[in-house]
Amino acid sequence: MVRKYSFGNPFPTDAVIKHYPAEQDSLPYFAIKEGSLYYPLPADVPVYGLGEQVRGINKRGWSYTSNCSDDPHHLETTHSLYGAHNFLLVGGSSPFGIFIDYPGQLTFDIGYTQKDLLIITPENWDLDLYVIEEEDGLLTSIVHTFRQMIGRSYIPPKWAFGYGQSRWGYKTEEDIREVAAKYKEADMPLDAIYLDIDYMEQYEDFTVSEEKFPDLPRLAADMKKQGIHLVPIIDAGVKIKEGYSVYEEGLEKGYFCKEEDGTPFVGAVWPGRAHFPDMLNPDARRWFGMKYKVLLDMGIDGFWNDMNEPAIFYSEKRLNQVFDEVAALKGQNLDMEKNDHFLSLVNTLANNPEDYRSFYHEPGNGLPKIRHDKVHNLYGYNMTRAAGEAFEELEPDKRILMFSRSSYIGMHRYGGIWQGDNLSWWSHLLMNVKMMPSLSMCGFLYTGADLGGFGADTTEDLLLRWLEFGIFTPLMRNHSALGTREQEAYRFSNKAALRNIIRLRYCLLPYLYSEYMKAALNDTMLFAPLAFGYPSDPHASQVEDQLLLGESLMLAPVYQPNTTGRYVYLPEEMLLVTTSGPEDLRFEKMTAGHHYVPAAEHELIFFVRKGHLLPLAEAAENVENVDASVLKAIAYTGTDTNAVCSYTLYDDDGYGKDYNDPSHLSVIHIEADGTVSCEGSEERTITPCFICS
Repeated sequence: MVRKYSFGNPFPTDAVIKHYPAEQDSLPYFAIKEGSLYYPLPADVPVYGLGEQVRGINKRGWSYTSNCSDDPHHLETTHSLYGAHNFLLVGGSSPFGIFIDYPGQLTFDIGYTQKDLLIITPENWDLDLYVIEEEDGLLTSIVHTFRQMIGRSYIPPKWAFGYGQSRWGYKTEEDIREVAAKYKEADMPLDAIYLDIDYMEQYEDFTVSEEKFPDLPRLAADMKKQGIHLVPIIDAGVKIKEGYSVYEEGLEKGYFCKEEDGTPFVGAVWPGRAHFPDMLNPDARRWFGMKYKVLLDMGIDGFWNDMNEPAIFYSEKRLNQVFDEVAALKGQNLDMEKNDHFLSLVNTLANNPEDYRSFYHEPGNGLPKIRHDKVHNLYGYNMTRAAGEAFEELEPDKRILMFSRSSYIGMHRYGGIWQGDNLSWWSHLLMNVKMMPSLSMCGFLYTGADLGGFGADTTEDLLLRWLEFGIFTPLMRNHSALGTREQEAYRFSNKAALRNIIRLRYCLLPYLYSEYMKAALNDTMLFAPLAFGYPSDPHASQVEDQLLLGESLMLAPVYQPNTTGRYVYLPEEMLLVTTSGPEDLRFEKMTAGHHYVPAAEHELIFFVRKGHLLPLAEAAENVENVDASVLKAIAYTGTDTNAVCSYTLYDDDGYGKDYNDPSHLSVIHIEADGTVSCEGSEERTITPCFICS
């Protein structure tokens, strides 16, 4: 059951696609006082959700702010990241979900100020609030209802599930060709190479440097012959430059965000002085989205949107003020207070809240202009929406890869996200693990972190361990920043271990793709906390570093340095799979309870749940060459000699959009005695590689 409550004059975000009439009854669960919502939290009740955020799977004990923020150095003390996902799931004996459809700044104090209180505070009360309850009391049912409210998750092309290599610093065509050649020489699979800002002409969107990339169509075609797709970046800021067509068209048509007096707002990003397209204006949004055509026509079929919180290095107005104040300090004795003031003048130039309060959107459709800070969290969402809507018009029968840095619920229909500019820290590997179920709740299924870490210098063991988790995330991209250690997998001494881990991704692809598609088409979770799969187990809700992936797998990644194993909790008996590569699969039945499981640095561990099976393909050099018609299968029937493990496999061509064609489904059955059968229109050969009963 979904109940909607409207307050004030909510801005239409289009996050919710179903219509719900506003209730006239009083709001359940919460008391409203002093501009905040209050809910008393029993001591043992977990709170889940918030999508892309810091801390644990259970969000209790901290204060979180929905305020899309460009923060490449986020710590445990951070309150905001790149996305704003205002969905909470409160557990306990009477669980419920709450979604606050509000695009301004919103704070969730979840037992931080007072341990037994959930306090939600919007900057103002122009919002829609949805309360979700289910008769069966299951957390998964509440999530399912919420996902149906907000619409189907984005579905990428199948090749986007392959391994991708990225780095800010691939400056020329020769760099791209070298990366492709080195991966081939190392016999490591590769499906994508990403182009960061270096490919553009002076950081101008929808341009290509003729000097550094003299023939991008030919390069894209040559890469595709090797099964590699080029994926360029698009930024939010449009450079102010006479003769640059995107700037001149946007200025002529009035498509940029404006100051209160109607003059275009001037901020700065990579190209320096820039204007920001008014992504909330439908005409401007379509205009910007259609600009992707210039790259589509060059053979590009994937993009990533960046800097779209929007990130602002400085505004022209504020920069001039800072220059004046710094000049006034010249010659003075800078004591502690004056030195702090001097530093703050420069250090608070970027992403300053005053700048976000100084420009406006013209959303059209009869809506008045609105100040940016009141709808700040919608900017990245609508930039990606611009692309997604344009792709439907330009390439209606083809899937285009699209993911974004900034997001709001609703954007999940148009693209995925990567989890921002992380660092090569072990703690950020663990944060990657903990974010996955929260993002699944909010509909962001196509997601993953920068494997190995974006900022700082990675280490070989960190990259290995991160890849050992990353082979399970839909977006599997190794990405690093300019000036950091180069971290392509072929650069490290233990190439064999890295090669084998990446190859395992392709073995797992039939399962990973199938589970992704079923989660998207059925509005279910791809990753889930143990508590969701074992609601009657009191210990499961305490586990923060193990995840359920689809119906068959439990993951228990190693996320600490210098370790050769880890402790795991099994809510039921499971089958442990230990592997160092496709040719090395070892199995051990494990009873329910607590265990220490060995896992050498080059080894990956995961678990197959009782009564389930895992289909595996042969390793391949890219997704195109994965053969889903010839599969091996690991089946764990449990102790019942009459048991049958069944699995519904989804498989399609990976490019088209006929998702509901029944021919995409096959049902595999494996009995405890080894008998195999397969129902479906596709011919498949299934060979059990292990049956445990």
